[in-house]
Amino acid sequence: MAAAAAACGRGTVPGLTGSCRLLLLLLAVWRTAARPRGMLYPRDTPSRERKELGGLWSFRADLSPSRDAGFVQRWYRRPLRQTGPVIDMPVPASFNDITQDPSLENYIGWVWYEKEVLLPLRWLQDNLNTRVVLRFGSAHYYSIVWVNGVQVVEHEGGHLPFEADISSIVQDSPGIPCRITVALNNTLTPHTLPPGSILYMNDSTRYPKNYFIQNTRFDFFNYAGIHRPVVLYTTPSVYIDDITVTTTASDSVAMVQYQVSVVGSTLYSLSLSLYDQEGKVVATGDGPAGELKVLNPNLWWPYLMHETPGYRYSLEIRGKGLDWPLVVKDFNLLRWLGANSFRTSHYPYAEEIMDLCDAYGIVVIDECPAVGIKLPESFGNKSLQHHLVVMEELIRRDKNRPSVVMWSVANEPASELAPAAHYFKTVIAHTKALDPSRPVTYVTEAHYALDHGAPYVDVICVNSYFSWYHDPGHLEVIPLQLTAQFENWYKTYQKPIIQSEYGADSVPGLHSDPPLMFSEEYQKAMLREYHSVFDKKRKEYVIGELIWNFADFMTNQGTTRVLGNKKGIFTRQRQPKSAAFVLKERYWKIANESSCLPPVIKSHALFLE
Repeated sequence: MAAAAAACGRGTVPGLTGSCRLLLLLLAVWRTAARPRGMLYPRDTPSRERKELGGLWSFRADLSPSRDAGFVQRWYRRPLRQTGPVIDMPVPASFNDITQDPSLENYIGWVWYEKEVLLPLRWLQDNLNTRVVLRFGSAHYYSIVWVNGVQVVEHEGGHLPFEADISSIVQDSPGIPCRITVALNNTLTPHTLPPGSILYMNDSTRYPKNYFIQNTRFDFFNYAGIHRPVVLYTTPSVYIDDITVTTTASDSVAMVQYQVSVVGSTLYSLSLSLYDQEGKVVATGDGPAGELKVLNPNLWWPYLMHETPGYRYSLEIRGKGLDWPLVVKDFNLLRWLGANSFRTSHYPYAEEIMDLCDAYGIVVIDECPAVGIKLPESFGNKSLQHHLVVMEELIRRDKNRPSVVMWSVANEPASELAPAAHYFKTVIAHTKALDPSRPVTYVTEAHYALDHGAPYVDVICVNSYFSWYHDPGHLEVIPLQLTAQFENWYKTYQKPIIQSEYGADSVPGLHSDPPLMFSEEYQKAMLREYHSVFDKKRKEYVIGELIWNFADFMTNQGTTRVLGNKKGIFTRQRQPKSAAFVLKERYWKIANESSCLPPVIKSHALFLE
């Protein structure tokens, strides 16, 4: 909650008035003219250097009544500390929970970040042969970036990277600190992904003047800020912009098709070397496109499906070409459980996490941030065009990852609405055109006979919470209702099915016998009822089971939430609840059965063959 802009119209971004609103109109032009063709993850090589910009940044929330003081007064033209009071803000991080200020916890509108950094002189002395690029791993939700007062990029959407070539700006002023300013707005509208709406409270007898709230239709807290690493990196003036790799394989031979995009010159040569995991060259090639042949390949296998899961080859072209403790802890817990898959619910995860999935053999259903699409206006052309751009950005980032076996274009949309048919037919067709090699799905909670998008997906992913949201407290209904769910979906569409969510909240340490809702015993009992049905249907057409959720997480406040969603099998501090041991026993039992493939997606080999 926060004081809203008096001049801000309903459904608009708070504080986006006058010339500020024009920035959104210009976004469509920027997308068409300047959207990058590729965005390779920056790594240190003999020809590329990287400078991390994580740490403390200056921060200021725009608390003006209309939220537009930063634009009216042009805060980007001078150091942020000269515009008014600033505080230290860690990057990457969400700004909501850093301070003790409750108004910042629920702030909606523009916030401003700033960082001053000195660049190495070697980056600046040869401005004809070195590019300097500023890259954001993600920022939620709408970002405008200036360098030394010059606007360099704007980007709509969280969870995916964006960048700008700032060479001409920084190389004009060697030896002078490079001042990076970011204006960030976390407002969600019916056309954003995820969508939301602004509700203005005009009753002056009950609410302060200009009072509003941000409404959302998803069950997690709308954290905001610069969420992923910010880096400066260099490339030569002639550089590799993008690489696309696709593979076909049998037991005796693998073919690696590659396509390399080079920018900056038409006069260049390329040589390629493919190394196995031990560093031995197994194939070579040259030119921007071609095919490499590998005899007796070591295929990439998920965890628990091979003695060497996550085997990776390295393709070298033109030279050797967060919260880390928590990330490593989570992957260790996955391996402890015997789990080998997850869905990136409900947004793309950080590239560093995806790197570990590749290395550890964790299968990923890669999901875009299309959660909470419930209103009819969120199925219009404006939303559709943005959704297509988001899928382009996601696939451009993750297309070469062996761990990614499927794209998910949405979670629990109102797919029973008539406009959903055209909307998802278009999004799924666009996704398949971008990557014909992987299946495409979205996750549904709609009735099987009313889902207008289901005809277009390759795999049915369905969420259900029998005896929790439906018939709460009645565990005895699960076998009948879950069996009917599977049989109805399969009879209607004849497609493989994944149970993409199931579970129950449990408060750690709350016990009850007989099992009652919110106790650890009830969570255990619900899982076992679901598992009895899974064990029958996985012999037929149910190809995967994904528990909701790995760990407890924060949500908006509400009468059904006690400090967040408690459906985790681990607490937020990563301590196991009783349900974690139920899943561990189940997963390892299946993994050790010679006649079955292990969970969580037990027959993902279907997509690899």
